[in-house]
Amino acid sequence: MAARKRDREGGTSPLRLIAIACVLLGLVLVSLRLLPGSPFESRAAAEWGRSEPPVSRDGSLTDRHTRPSPSPSPSPEPEPLPFAAKQLDLDIDGWYGWSVLDRRSGEIIGSDNMDETNTTASLIKSWVVADYLRRTANAGQTPSDAKLDDLTRIIRDSDNTRTEQLYTQIGRSASIKRLLSVCDLTDSKVSSDLGWSRTELSPRDTARLGNCIADGRAAGPEWTKWLLKEMRLVRGAGDFGIRKAFPADEAKQIAIKNGWVDRTQEQEIHVNCLAVGDTWTMGVMLRYPISKGYEYGMDNCQEITEALLTRT
Repeated sequence: MAARKRDREGGTSPLRLIAIACVLLGLVLVSLRLLPGSPFESRAAAEWGRSEPPVSRDGSLTDRHTRPSPSPSPSPEPEPLPFAAKQLDLDIDGWYGWSVLDRRSGEIIGSDNMDETNTTASLIKSWVVADYLRRTANAGQTPSDAKLDDLTRIIRDSDNTRTEQLYTQIGRSASIKRLLSVCDLTDSKVSSDLGWSRTELSPRDTARLGNCIADGRAAGPEWTKWLLKEMRLVRGAGDFGIRKAFPADEAKQIAIKNGWVDRTQEQEIHVNCLAVGDTWTMGVMLRYPISKGYEYGMDNCQEITEALLTRT
């Protein structure tokens, strides 16, 4: 009796041994499921150490390494031109037309007759000088200081004698043919051997000529800035028209070349204005009875511009 009591108090029963064995077996099986490469490997073990893709608020998976591309900011609206596209009804005796070209887009606005031509007079000197500079640079040559002084006199002071000499040097009407081609003019005409003053441009082609000068096609990349600087320095009798309609601080940044001539054969005066701004070019042309005098056209070139400006 005493021996059986000790077995119950200090020995290990068979049921207890079986329970311990089951626990050990379970631990072994769990270890095998967590061991990589084991046939008992669980999906959880296979994914051990792998980062879970983040879940968005709506429950869909996202890739944390892929950042959503920011929506492109809308491009700012370009500053509008300072001119309004409208038809004018001004009290001007004779014929007049105008055109404005947006240098950023190439869009052209103008009067209904902006494709009609007028003889350019001195306005064409801007092209004559540009044509000489471009061709000289293309030939690998540089104008002398004396030649540059002549060109300055042609642009700033509208010197006719120097213009005639230069026009002959560059081939006379052949230069105007190059103008039509280089600047993509559509309305204008070559005056044959009648001289540079008789070249016929339209207001639309005048604005195109201004753009051709501004973008470098006319004078070439080496001389464009020089030519525009000279055109900003036009002085004396030739300083009238378009830029006079702007405040002084803006006007000094506008390049111009104007033309004025009395045509006794037609008993008319032709006045023409070309201007190049930062984002625009403009051509204004007038033709009216010779009895009106030069100042009539010069003043009306400015008045037409003022009528088109959206700000003063």
